[in-house]
Amino acid sequence: MTKRHKCPQCNYSKTYVIRRQKRRCLRCKYEWQPDRLPLRLRESQWYSLLMTFFQGLPSHDIAQETGLERKRVMRALLMVRRVMANDIPAIFSGTVEIDETYLGGQWKNKRRSQKIGLAKRGRGTQKTPVFGILCRKGKVWAEIVPDVEAKTLIPLIKQRVKPGSTICSDTWKSYTGIAAKGYVHRLVEHGKGEYSDKKGNHINGLEGFWGYLKRRLAAKGGIRKERLPLYLAEYVWRYNHRNMSVNEKTDKMISLLRSMILSNNLVA
Repeated sequence: MTKRHKCPQCNYSKTYVIRRQKRRCLRCKYEWQPDRLPLRLRESQWYSLLMTFFQGLPSHDIAQETGLERKRVMRALLMVRRVMANDIPAIFSGTVEIDETYLGGQWKNKRRSQKIGLAKRGRGTQKTPVFGILCRKGKVWAEIVPDVEAKTLIPLIKQRVKPGSTICSDTWKSYTGIAAKGYVHRLVEHGKGEYSDKKGNHINGLEGFWGYLKRRLAAKGGIRKERLPLYLAEYVWRYNHRNMSVNEKTDKMISLLRSMILSNNLVA
């Protein structure tokens, strides 16, 4: 018996599984077929998998906890990250922070041949550039970008931030001209040791997210470059839902998986 389904006939919360994954209401005895879930996993298997995933367990531990083959777990987690990548925040407004960072292995762990002729850190490095936007006391959005030039970043800002909003940034040259696009632009001069002014202009929230992101990626012990966008999407999603319990995150992800199947955007 489970409380995770409500009867579509009488809205009673106590139901149980009968033949072929059908459910029956304990009160009115109505029978129905719940929305299917992908990868031919039973709903109980998806719940177990997601609960352990949101608890922070690695894939081999998830496989042990759920009794599923590790390859099947890896396929399921790949699908979950794709769903997370599509669950992006709405347009930002109010006071927002913008910044860019770079993702890649630590300099000390790189081979000598890789270090020759490369910048150690910061702008000009050969690491992967990422651009992010954070709404104060709200959510964050981040995306891997080909470069951090104005021609790349300004269109993303116009797409993700409502005109009239206040944008806080550092003094990187690509942010010049933001005010001319219909925004209030506030600068923080990191080069002068300034990280917040008396008016509360800063990008500390986004800097905090970058730190969280890099710590989580470092704990993975190395990620293939082609998979990096999906892991970025995962930690953006986790950060945006950080105030949810493990149960709430699991329920939300189950709902998102069902919605993706119904919209034919996900292969079951």
